[in-house]
Amino acid sequence: MVITVDRGRYGCVRVDAPDETEVITAMRARELGRKSVVVGDRVALVGDTSGAPGALARIVRIAERTSVLRRTADDDDTTPEGRLERVVVANADQLVIVSALADPPPRTGFIDRCLVAAYDADVEPLLCLTKADLAGPEAVLDYYAELDLPYVLVRPDSDLTDLRNRLKGQVSVLIGHSGVGKSTLVNRLVPDALRAVGVVSAVGKGRHTSTSAVALRLPVVGRPGKDPGWIIDTPGIRSFGLAHVSADSLLHGFPDLVEGTVDCPPNCGHTAADVNCALDAWVAAGKADPRRLASYRRLLASRAGEGDPRDQVSADEPGDL
Repeated sequence: MVITVDRGRYGCVRVDAPDETEVITAMRARELGRKSVVVGDRVALVGDTSGAPGALARIVRIAERTSVLRRTADDDDTTPEGRLERVVVANADQLVIVSALADPPPRTGFIDRCLVAAYDADVEPLLCLTKADLAGPEAVLDYYAELDLPYVLVRPDSDLTDLRNRLKGQVSVLIGHSGVGKSTLVNRLVPDALRAVGVVSAVGKGRHTSTSAVALRLPVVGRPGKDPGWIIDTPGIRSFGLAHVSADSLLHGFPDLVEGTVDCPPNCGHTAADVNCALDAWVAAGKADPRRLASYRRLLASRAGEGDPRDQVSADEPGDL
């Protein structure tokens, strides 16, 4: 399993190895051509796989990916940023969306984007609400009341048993804005994360790993039993572009609105300009939160290249909690 990527060097570990610090440094074999290798990939190695200092193996095969989580820098695929698609991680089972309840306040627009990306990648979402000692979760949970979205609450001194149980046996990607407490959470889940990350960083000769994703094996807590799982820590990001997601697929991130489109006329774009769009009546009847429809339509507008991209991608969308 590839646990880090840094300047043409790939840190790999045997998934059944007892200690993730046994990092095998590898490079891509020429026969792979232009195939990308990302964190989470399962690969076959040849050469020196001892993991000894200075040893270098070669990646000769990449296993078929079970999931691919992607993002772009923009929503509009007609822009250079929108055409530049980036694979965040491969083979993830779960996307843990880390959001603070205060300082900074929750950004539901960003969470909505992550949900769209998760559903598009066929990855299960989990909402992790941090800083629960500073504010209650009621407003956020009310916004997502129709989704039955699984969530966990985290305080600085809270027990992490519930979260660990949800991570067991999974490869989970942690994603969130800077300042939401994601790094603190990672260090609580993996007490020796700083040491582990330091070892991994040595693959790239000491580059600070907060600028790239890194996979960490979760420690066994309590009795040995089920695989405790892996977490993939990603850098704090400002935007999560969705140019790679079709306009039709955007709706998958809003399952509370899907049924409301049944009565829409053929080829309805579901925008505010579509006067016969049934979603307005659906919301007016109390079957969905109007803020959810507004968020969906903002994404549609941004997908079409309308409005200021900074308002649609990097900044808090209007209506955020």
